[in-house]
Parts: sequence; structure tokens; C-alpha cells
Amino acid sequence: MFAKVTSGTVVGIDGFPVEVEVDLSPGLPSFDLVGLPDLAVKEAKERVRAAIKNAGYTFPGHRIVVNLAPADLRKEGSGFDLPIALGILCAQGFYGPETLEGGMIIGELALDGSIRTVRGILSMTLAACQRKKDYLLLPAGNYPEACVVKGINLIPVRHLEEAVTFLQKGTVPQITLPKREAATVREEGEDFADVKGQETAKRALEIAAAGGHNILLVGPPGSGKTMLARRLPSILPELSQEEALELTKIYSIAGQLPPGASLLRWRPFRNPHHTTTKVGLIGGGAYPRPGEVTLAHHGVLFLDEFPEFHREVLEVLRQPLEDGKVTIARTTLSLVYPSRFMLVAAMNPCPCGFYRDPQQACVCTPTQIRRYTSRISGPLLDRIDFTVETPRLQYEEMAAPAAAEPSRQIRARVTAARRRQEERFQGKSLYCNAHMGPQEIKAFCALDREGRRLMVSAVRNYGITARGYHRLLRVARTIADLSGKELIEAAHLAEAIQYRRLENLYS
Repeated sequence: MFAKVTSGTVVGIDGFPVEVEVDLSPGLPSFDLVGLPDLAVKEAKERVRAAIKNAGYTFPGHRIVVNLAPADLRKEGSGFDLPIALGILCAQGFYGPETLEGGMIIGELALDGSIRTVRGILSMTLAACQRKKDYLLLPAGNYPEACVVKGINLIPVRHLEEAVTFLQKGTVPQITLPKREAATVREEGEDFADVKGQETAKRALEIAAAGGHNILLVGPPGSGKTMLARRLPSILPELSQEEALELTKIYSIAGQLPPGASLLRWRPFRNPHHTTTKVGLIGGGAYPRPGEVTLAHHGVLFLDEFPEFHREVLEVLRQPLEDGKVTIARTTLSLVYPSRFMLVAAMNPCPCGFYRDPQQACVCTPTQIRRYTSRISGPLLDRIDFTVETPRLQYEEMAAPAAAEPSRQIRARVTAARRRQEERFQGKSLYCNAHMGPQEIKAFCALDREGRRLMVSAVRNYGITARGYHRLLRVARTIADLSGKELIEAAHLAEAIQYRRLENLYS
């Protein structure tokens, strides 16, 4: 007696079909599970046995062999419980094998036969749709997430008995489905109208948002660095449909999709603590999972107290900042996670925090200051587009009765600049100016005679590297887009140059 069920697993952030082959043969009762399963998959044997019995069906007293193909791909997670159980019942003759053909089945079983949600259902739904499956049998709790994919028949079930009834009679269970909701990972109420003063920093953040650039905020304690950074998502444009699907897949795989959410519509804001490890930041582990740089994809990664992170942790940011992806290599597989994010970092100018402060004297020695700033390497600083001072606010600024410009007005300008970039990059896999390569810079960032003269002076006076040269052109291109100009003018380049490098703040 043999049965075959199509299920799925997640490789990286994409779904991958897995054939669950079930064979029942005479012999002493046994239950063997092969095909490179992890511990959670191996434990499915006990969950399946108890779920079949408690759902009112007979568990066979035969020799049972379950193979997960392809056998050389490591299988992980609890989503194979339901296909294994349905394969065993099919092999016993509860329904014909033709009912399993053309479908994909995913779900975790509780001991009483109820079906629990699983991670990564959106990726597997997309995989089922791409392979033109007739239906996807899935946990009812995962339905809001899966229903954003069009072109496939979704069969949500809550109990093993409902799944068997569907396969026997073709009857779709009549259940009350959770309300479909678009979720947000942005904190509500964070608005730039709350920020008084710091006009230079707000202008820099607007440019950074418009072009997807990285930025470093330097200032004494209480100057508003964290407050400014937390409000950056409020001026970013909404995700496109393609970006939303990709981000939702990541959060589904990581198990961080809000309950009842169907599609993430707001850009993420990730704020890991400075004690975060390399694996926590970049991803990986024994069973690789996305790290903070991937969870910040299409959004903001905020590193507060920047120099307090371990240097070896910060150094792993180099490749994601340059390539927009993370490659995690293991003995048996290599995974690629996307990590196209905006890096926003904040730091004090010195260990005590009051270097160059006009009201409070700094107690740090030059050696202590050099040691503090040297925790951030030159190659990493070279990947940061802006370094902006946030000085101490004066009483008149803090007590000003007039509200600052609200986020919605800034977001309108940012969105308009992003639209210009989308039109410019049509047909290319680019989202904003920060992603431009040498070819795009050559095509879209030409300087006039005055601009070239200004660039020559900047390169000679500030020791700008080749990467820094391209960075200046990208930033100037963004400033021109915010101004509605097609050509980069000398004034746009001059503004880009005035956002100084970190070492210039100590000269």
C-alpha cells in the first residue's frame, strides 16, 4: 500500500516542493521517517500517531516508511505532520490516491487532531501557484497570509477530520475565517511634528529617505538622535506590491508576522541592542534563520550607541551594505537572504558625550576619544553617506510653541522623488539612487563644468575614495530629485559635500 502527497518547505525565503511518500507493508509495527529530516520533523511520528487515533481513525499496525524527497535536502519545521497523516490514511484506503494528485498540503498537527499554523506559508503558497497546483490545503490560521496570492484554490482546515472530509467528498469546510488585515511594523504616532530644532538633521534624513542612503547621527546625550531615527519610517513611502510580498515572506519565515496579518504595508524599523551577536545581526545558526539585516529589508536598521557594538559584529555589515544580500554557507547548502536596508546609526562624540559641547566640558582625553571613534572601521564609515551633527538644543528651540513640519508633508516630497527614480530606473532591478552602480552613475549623474570643478576640489581636500566619490554623486542625484531637477547642479553637489565625514568632526 503506497501513497504520495505533495508538501513543501522553505529554502532561504522561497518555497520548495517536497514529495511525502508513504509505504505500508506487512511486518512488525514500526514507523520510520527518512529523507534528511531535522528533529522537529522526526518528532512528527508521535504527533501523527496520536492525532490519527484521537480524531477517530485507526492507526495501522504495519511497518510504515515515510520518505521525504528529494532526500538530499534537509527538511525542517512541523509542516509535514498533516501530509504524513493524510498519506497514511490514503494508504489505508480512506480515499483514493487521485484525490491527492494536483494538490499541496501543509500543516502541523496537535495531539487531538487540530491543525496549527506553520511558518513560511506565503512562500509555499507562491511555490504552489507557480507550479500550477489545483489546491493548497493549509491551516485556517494561515489563511489571511496565503490569500494575498491569486490563482490558487485555498482550502483552510482546522481539524484532521475536516481535511479527510474534503478529500473524501470534495466538501470545503464551512468555517469562519479570520478577518483579512494588512499589518504594519511601524509604530503609530511617531511624527516629525514632535521634533523641534535640528533642522540640518531633519533635512539630511529627508534626503536619506528619498534616496535610500545610510546616515550617522553624532551628538551629545539628549540631543534627539534616537527621536529623529524612530521617526524616519514615517516619511518613507509605502511598499510596492513586489516589495510587500518579499518582506511578508521574510517575516513569515522568521515567525514574526502579526496574527491575522495578510500583507505588510509599512517599511520595517529594526533596532537591535548593542549586545547583539554576529548571528543575530546577519542571520544563520544551526538551522539558518534571517537576521536583523534581513528583517530590515526595504526598511530601516537603526544601531543606537554605534561604537558600543562589538567591532567584529559591525564588520559583518560590510557585504550587506555593498551587495544588498547575505550569503550563508553551510556544508550541505548555501542560502541567500535579501538585505537591502537603510542603515541609521547614532553615537556620542566621545565616551562622556560632551566633546565640543558649548555648555558642559568634556572630561575625555584625546587618547580616549581616538580609541572610542576607532571602534568603527574606515571601510564601514566609507559606506555611510551622511555624517550629521545633532547639537544640544537651546531653550528657545525647546520652548518654541509652533509645531514642526509634520511627517505627511515630508513624505509627500520623498514619495515624489522616489517616483522620479522609479521612472528613471524603469526596466532595472533598482529601487532608489543608493542602489546605483557605476553604469547608472555614469548615465544619470553627469556634472556640469562648475560641478566638476567643485568635485575636484572636494576629492583633493578631503581625501575622498572611489567609493566616496560615487557616494557623493548618488547623494547629489537625490538632492536634485527632491528639487525636481533633471540635471545635477553645483548647489546640489555642494550640499552633498557639506555632510561631513566623521573624522572631519574632530578636526
